[in-house]
Amino acid sequence: MSDLNKAAKTALLDCMALRKDETLLVLTDDRTMEVGMALFDAGKQYARESVLLLMKERQINGQEPPEAISGMMQGFDVVICPTGKSLTHTNARRQACKAGARVATMPGISPQVMIRTLKADYHKIAERTRRLTKILDDANKVHITTALGTDILIPVEGIQAISSTGLITEKGSFGNLPSGESYLMPAEGKTEGIFIVDGSFAGVGKITDQPLIITVEKGFAVKIDGGQEAAKLNALLTPFGKKALNTAELGIGTNDEAIITGEILEDEKVMGTVHIALGNNLSMGGTCDVGIHLDGVILKPTVKVDGQTIMANGDLLIDSNQI
Repeated sequence: MSDLNKAAKTALLDCMALRKDETLLVLTDDRTMEVGMALFDAGKQYARESVLLLMKERQINGQEPPEAISGMMQGFDVVICPTGKSLTHTNARRQACKAGARVATMPGISPQVMIRTLKADYHKIAERTRRLTKILDDANKVHITTALGTDILIPVEGIQAISSTGLITEKGSFGNLPSGESYLMPAEGKTEGIFIVDGSFAGVGKITDQPLIITVEKGFAVKIDGGQEAAKLNALLTPFGKKALNTAELGIGTNDEAIITGEILEDEKVMGTVHIALGNNLSMGGTCDVGIHLDGVILKPTVKVDGQTIMANGDLLIDSNQI
């Protein structure tokens, strides 16, 4: 068995808890078809029925698949989506979960990323992530700073955080693979400050030119400065209007095997980073319905929750029992 096939087996049996009496749909596109084929082949061994569906790659993260495909997703026990662009924040994914499917999204996944990150101890990641989620659930405000100049205050009072553990075993549940993050939406219209993205940005890739400096007022990005990558981000967001500039998500990575590669699927899970997303927040209980959701990864942050430091210059303090 190849390393990719072993990773596919881990994804289906350990992460998705696929059973012999269940049906599996693998939804993929040309960019990620090698991973899709590996999952489909594994599914033929471990599911009652394994179906492979190939579609044209979406143009942006959060863009809906064709309506016919959305309908098909609702008819399977397990749906796994290795696709070029993310289907996480789509109505298609939400409706599939509402129908009872367990859904894993794998935007931008490559064979190399799959092989490396599916070796992680997801039970340990799950424990770490749930501890972090409990802290965020009880929080009122999160304050993030970095040596580069990030200084942003994110109100989260009364908002429930979500644990993306990589163990997608309950009916109607969903998450990314690879996984490892705790995330939630900021209180709408209340985030204030500046965040500087020096890791990567969804739709843009790894930051190699200049860090992106994003100024936020009353919950919306009002200015995006930087080099050529900032120009690219502005070009992605502008067609969607003001809603695309909504501060949609705060996430904290918990996967100790993940590294920064330029693919947001892995980058946002890197332990010792945080990410802030712009755009759609419906999947987190919000009201901003727009066809785009882009995450920006911040390296070596200091994170304070109601004044208590939970991360110091990229050192997540949960494992060291300092919190």
